[in-house]
Amino acid sequence: MKPIRVLIVDDSPTVQSVLRSILSEDADIEVVGAASDPFEAKDLILEVSPDVITLDVEMPRMDGITFLKRLMSFRPLPVIMISSYTRENSRRTLEALDAGAVDFVAKPTEDVKTGLEELKHEIATKIRAAAQAKVKPSILFEKPEKPVPAAAIEPSDKVIVIGASTGGTRAIQRVLGSMPSNMNGIVIVQHMPARFTKTFAQNLDAMCDMDVKEAEDGDRMDRGKVLVAPGGWHIEVAMDQNGYYVRLQNGQPVNYQRPSVDVLFHSVAETAGGDAMGILLTGMGSDGSDGLLAMKKGGAFTIAQDEATSVVFGMPGSAIERGAAEVVVALDDIARVILSALKM
Repeated sequence: MKPIRVLIVDDSPTVQSVLRSILSEDADIEVVGAASDPFEAKDLILEVSPDVITLDVEMPRMDGITFLKRLMSFRPLPVIMISSYTRENSRRTLEALDAGAVDFVAKPTEDVKTGLEELKHEIATKIRAAAQAKVKPSILFEKPEKPVPAAAIEPSDKVIVIGASTGGTRAIQRVLGSMPSNMNGIVIVQHMPARFTKTFAQNLDAMCDMDVKEAEDGDRMDRGKVLVAPGGWHIEVAMDQNGYYVRLQNGQPVNYQRPSVDVLFHSVAETAGGDAMGILLTGMGSDGSDGLLAMKKGGAFTIAQDEATSVVFGMPGSAIERGAAEVVVALDDIARVILSALKM
């Protein structure tokens, strides 16, 4: 197989050098160029035809978000954003994901060289996933359908849990955007570092009828509430005499992830059994497939996103291959299937 051709776009010579160094260790990845700003990048894209671009958020002459939006409108390519850990950059990075970036890597704020080297597995893995991703022009991204009226929802105590990774931010937006304000409580694991998950939850809260927040230990799974697992923490569903609530724990990463979808799904299989629903959306790797199978064996209703609408088919594909998904549906049909299943 031909190596994945990567173009680095970053105004920092240090970051360019470190990325070149760590990516050169992988035989299946080839750095074909580096640009210090989007204007250099435009010329290099035409010259070297990269398969994947790593793109800094903050650059001179033109910022990374503006360049990304232009790129996705005229020549869509898989893009991995490189973003520093700041509140403003977390907001702008999520804006980049909305604009068509496949994924992002959080740039260390202190020792950039050492920090990026520690992230070499994550960076290389995300580049491989991006090379396989389905990328569409930004003009094709549509807003979610209007939510179902609250009165249309029948009373139910079912626990609903959703897991996603690469491409998941837009997929989750589309699913939640069709949900009514009195929907069952939902817990979400989206693979994302600390600080970014709070911004993600705030963005979701602004665009859907349900109340969305970054989860805190002990939060109740009340009707009309969505809890997003905080980056760096596993989340589990537990039950007491008052109903379901969530617990946070900072155990070892599972499937290289913390939060891990498998940790959430296994806890639901043990706690709620058949009184639950699990949905596995687009994402690289196989996190969630084992937990979704456990949920199905426990009597829960399980859904996987289909290949055609997944940005990366790794997680749902692994679940389907294992027989963990009771139904496999396109992204825009998932909300309808969830609402129909609540009536069963």
